[in-house]
Amino acid sequence: MKMALQMAFKNLIGAGLRTWLNVSVLSFCFIVIVFYNGFLNGWQKQGRLDAMNWEFAQGQLYHADYDPYDVFTIQDAHGSLPEGESQHLTPVLIQQATLYPNGRMNPILIKGIPLDQKVINLPIDLLAKSTADIPVFIGKRMAESAKLSEGDQVLLRWRDQYGTYDAANITIAGIFDTEVATIDQGQIWLTLDKLWKMTGLTDEATLYIADSQYQPQPISGWNFQSLNSLLKDFESAVQAERIGSMVIYLVLLGIGLLAIFDTQVLSVFRRQREIGTYIALGMTKNQVLKIFTVEGGMYSIFAGIVGMVIGAPLFYYTATQGINIGSSAEGMGVRMANIIYPAFGPGLVTGTLLVLVFSAKLVSFLPARKISKMNPVNALKGKLS
Repeated sequence: MKMALQMAFKNLIGAGLRTWLNVSVLSFCFIVIVFYNGFLNGWQKQGRLDAMNWEFAQGQLYHADYDPYDVFTIQDAHGSLPEGESQHLTPVLIQQATLYPNGRMNPILIKGIPLDQKVINLPIDLLAKSTADIPVFIGKRMAESAKLSEGDQVLLRWRDQYGTYDAANITIAGIFDTEVATIDQGQIWLTLDKLWKMTGLTDEATLYIADSQYQPQPISGWNFQSLNSLLKDFESAVQAERIGSMVIYLVLLGIGLLAIFDTQVLSVFRRQREIGTYIALGMTKNQVLKIFTVEGGMYSIFAGIVGMVIGAPLFYYTATQGINIGSSAEGMGVRMANIIYPAFGPGLVTGTLLVLVFSAKLVSFLPARKISKMNPVNALKGKLS
C-alpha cells in the first residue's frame, strides 16, 4: 500500500496541469458542500435557540380545545389548572380582537402574560413604567404593518367571557425587535392581570409555558407539547431544504467526478507501456489496479487540502460575522433570522472529505478494471489487448 501511495503521488505530480484542474473542480465542490451544510446547521441551531428563548422555552401546556392553526378554537380554549399543578408554568391567555389603526380594521390576537415572568425574553417590563389605562407592547413587524409608533393610541375591540363586545383606546407603551415572527405579527401583548380584567376570564389561560424544571404529567383537559413537537414544522422545513440541496451537490460532484473518470480512462489508454512494465517487474494486475485507484483518491485528498486552504477564511468569517439575508424570508412561513451564523464542525468537514475520497476512488476503479484484462506482452508494446 505504501508503494502504491508513493507511485500514485509521483504520477499525479508529474501530470502537472491536468491534476490541478481536476483538483480545482473537486475543491470547489468541497467548499460549496461544506459551506451550504454549515449554513443549514447554523440556521437550524439558531432557529431552535430563538424559539426556546422567545416563545416555547422548554415546552408548552395547551388547553385541550386549543389549536394554534385554527383561529376558531381560540375564543373558547381557556381554563384553569387544578390547584398545585401550575408550578414552573407561566400562563398565557390568548383572545381574538380587532384593531383600528388610522381607520383601518386589523384582526389581531391579544396575548396576556404575567408582568413578572422570566421564562421567555419578551420585554414585558416595558409596561411597568407606563401610566396609560391599557398599555400594550408590540413587535417591530406589527408596528410596521399597522403603521404604529411608541406612544400612539389606537382603538381596540374585543369580546368578554359572555361574548359581549367591548372597546377602548390602548397605548403603545413599547416596541420590541425579535427574530421570531410568530410572537410578533398580528398580535399585541399586555399584562395578564389587565387582560383578565378586560375579559372577565380571571385565573384562566389558553396555554402555559414550561421552564427547565417542569416535569410533564397527565392533566385532564390539557395537553403537553414538548419542544421537539413544537419545532416539528421548523425541523421539517430544514430537512426539506437539505434534501433539495442534495440535487445541487450531486450535480457539482458529478461534474468533478466526470473529470476524474475521463482523466483515468485516458491515463489507462496512454500508459499501457507503463502498466506492462509494472507487471513485467513482478507486480500483480491487482497491485497495478490499486495504483490507479489510489490516484483517484489522492485527487480528492488534494482537493480537500486546497478547499480548506481557500475555504477556511470564508468559513471563519461567515461563522463569526454571520450572513445577512435581510428580510428575504419574511412572509414565507419560515423561522429565519436576519443574520445567520453558519456552524462548521469537524464532523461536517471530515464527512464531506470522506464522501469525496470514496466517490473519486470509485470512479477511478471503473476505468482501471481494464488493467485486469490486459495482456502484459501487448501492453509492453503499447497495443490494446
